[in-house]
Amino acid sequence: MTAVSRHYVLAAGGTGGHLIPAFSLAAELDRRGHHVALITDTRGAAIPGKPDFLPAHILPPGRIAGKNPLGWIKGARGVLEGRRMALRLFESFEPSAVVGFGGYPALPTLLAARSAGLPTVLHEQNAVLGRVNRYFAPRVDAIATSCGEVDRLPAKLADKVTLVGNPVRAEVLALRDRPFPAFTAESLLRILVTGGSQGARVLSEIVPDGLAMLPPALRSRLQVIQQCRPEDIAAVRDRYATHDIPAELATYFEDMENRLADAHLFIGRAGASTIAELTAVGRPAILVPLPIATDDHQAANTREIVAAGGARAIRQERFTATELAKQIQAMAQHPETLANAAHAAWNCGYPNAAADLADLVESFGGEPLMDVIRVKPKSVASGKEALAMEGAE
Repeated sequence: MTAVSRHYVLAAGGTGGHLIPAFSLAAELDRRGHHVALITDTRGAAIPGKPDFLPAHILPPGRIAGKNPLGWIKGARGVLEGRRMALRLFESFEPSAVVGFGGYPALPTLLAARSAGLPTVLHEQNAVLGRVNRYFAPRVDAIATSCGEVDRLPAKLADKVTLVGNPVRAEVLALRDRPFPAFTAESLLRILVTGGSQGARVLSEIVPDGLAMLPPALRSRLQVIQQCRPEDIAAVRDRYATHDIPAELATYFEDMENRLADAHLFIGRAGASTIAELTAVGRPAILVPLPIATDDHQAANTREIVAAGGARAIRQERFTATELAKQIQAMAQHPETLANAAHAAWNCGYPNAAADLADLVESFGGEPLMDVIRVKPKSVASGKEALAMEGAE
């Protein structure tokens, strides 16, 4: 516990990708004796996993996007009302610093923080700087990144950048020191398939048929756990039954960390939290980036783990049953190939991300508690990007 107890405000959009690292930072700051408040939206307030000690303040919608001027006016009003609400919170809570994790609720909160003269820190989860973070990057005191290379982050801001990684849930991080599940030429091959919080229809359509195309000796050893959309689950169950492949299907797994712990291979999307968990635990993966993700950030998220040999990425337009079977066979035909990929993924992890981010946050708004190690300028993606506000993620 630190000698001085401070107050911090975290602002995050209403998705798990924004909130999981915010929850992790809140838990670390609370452990150090600080008081933390969260600003989010109605979606964020309903996401499971929020610590009991963390009060959530809900801001009105304030998205400025699209081509409808009426929508701009409504969005601008939401932003201004959110800014006023944040300022009222600051008056009573008196934060030492404000941390933005991206997403729409971060926009009015950071505007309010600048108006109040409060220190501000951004955390970027993806390998492409998000739109809210892109707007505020030149205006904040520090930028924490999850990747060594972040697109749309101008090189001239390198002095503000600290590479900390993307904090993950404590239940997942606890698995880091457990060995990769034993895998031999005779053992089961346990495959975990997920497609984000809502599942992914393309995985439901392709994965069962791809697994059915594996050589009989490998196919007979499969054990599949797959997340599906509610409307897809019956059809997926029929496909697996037709192929005589044992599969456990559900729309949501409460014990996902246990499923990840037992998995030999992951197949799914490439969201920031997914990559962070795969690298924290050390699990090989076949990644299918969401093609409509803003600025194609999921494809960028795969760069480090793929370059290290911990995963293979397949663009959705190339994601066919034949291609999937080919990639699985290449990774699982020899037991040492999967084990080596698992180790490569593990080496890409940032197990101290929450603590390092907390160190950075603590260095603002009071006496410095530690010296911050900066990322070298060459680690920041170059390129002159327009920093005009384009809406939020």
